[in-house]
Amino acid sequence: MRSENGTLTPRGRLARREWTTAALLAPAYSWLTLAVFLPLGAMLFFSFLKAAPFGARPLQFTFDNYLAFVRRPYLIDVAWTSIQIGLWTTGLCALVGLPAAIALARATRGRSQQVLFLLIVLPFWTNGLVRVFSWTMVLREGGVLDYALHLVAPSAPSVALLYSFPAIIIGLVHAYLPYMILTCYLSAAAIDDAYIEAARSLGARTPMIFAKIVLPLSLPGLISGAILIFVPVIGSFMEPRILGGRVGVTMGTVIEDQFVQAFNWPLGAALSFTMLAVVLIIFGVSSRALSARFGAQ
Repeated sequence: MRSENGTLTPRGRLARREWTTAALLAPAYSWLTLAVFLPLGAMLFFSFLKAAPFGARPLQFTFDNYLAFVRRPYLIDVAWTSIQIGLWTTGLCALVGLPAAIALARATRGRSQQVLFLLIVLPFWTNGLVRVFSWTMVLREGGVLDYALHLVAPSAPSVALLYSFPAIIIGLVHAYLPYMILTCYLSAAAIDDAYIEAARSLGARTPMIFAKIVLPLSLPGLISGAILIFVPVIGSFMEPRILGGRVGVTMGTVIEDQFVQAFNWPLGAALSFTMLAVVLIIFGVSSRALSARFGAQ
C-alpha cells in the first residue's frame, strides 16, 4: 500500500493505524477475557453439576439447580428483597449523585474542585470491611447518631437503625455513591454552556432547563452509574450480613452460604446466573422505556 515514491497511501496509513490500535488493545482485552470469561465459563459449568467435582466424585450433570426458585419458593422473596435493595440504593445514589456531579461540573473550578474530588474517592481508599463496621458504631443504639441526637434533644427516644433495612441501604449508598457522581460528572462536564445560556435567554427557568437540557444530556452518565451500582448491589453480601443482621438475608448472602458453608457450588453458581438473567431482563426493559421516553422528545 505504498505509492510509487515509497510513501504510504491513505489506505496504508489507515491500515497501519488499525494494526497499531489492535496491538495496543490486545493485552487489555486478553486480560479481560481471561479474568472475566474464564471464571464465568467455569461457574456456568459448575451450575449444571449435581455436586462439586472435588475428590473422587464423578461428573453428573443436571438442570435441577436452575429449578431452585420453583422448589424453594422462599428464594423468590429473597430475590425480591435483593432487587428492592438494588433499586433503593441506585435511586438514592442517582438522587444525590446527579446534583453533586452537576455542581462539580458547573460551579467549582481549580483547587476547590480537586478537594471535592478527593473527598468523593476517599471511600475507595478505605477497606470495605472497616467501612461497614464503622457504620455499626454510628447506627447502633447508643452510637454516634444516637449520642448526637440526645445532645440536641435529650428527651428524644433512642435511635437504633442497626440490623434494619435502612441500615443496609445507608451502607451501600456510602460505598457506591462515588460511581454515580463520577459517571454523571463526565456527562455533565460535556454539556456546552451555550445550551443553558440560550435556554435562559428564551425565558426558561431552572427546573425547565434541568428537565429539557441537563437531564437528557446527563442520561448516559446516569445510566452508566446505575449499571455500575445496581449489578453489584443485588449480589452484595457484606453490608446486608453486617448491617442487616436477621433482616439482611439477600441473594448475595444465600449464594455466599452455598459456596462457603453448604459447599454446594453448583446451586450457588445456578443462583448467580439466574440473578444475572433477571438483571439483564430489568435493564433490557428499562433501556427500551428510556429510549422511548427520551426518543420521543
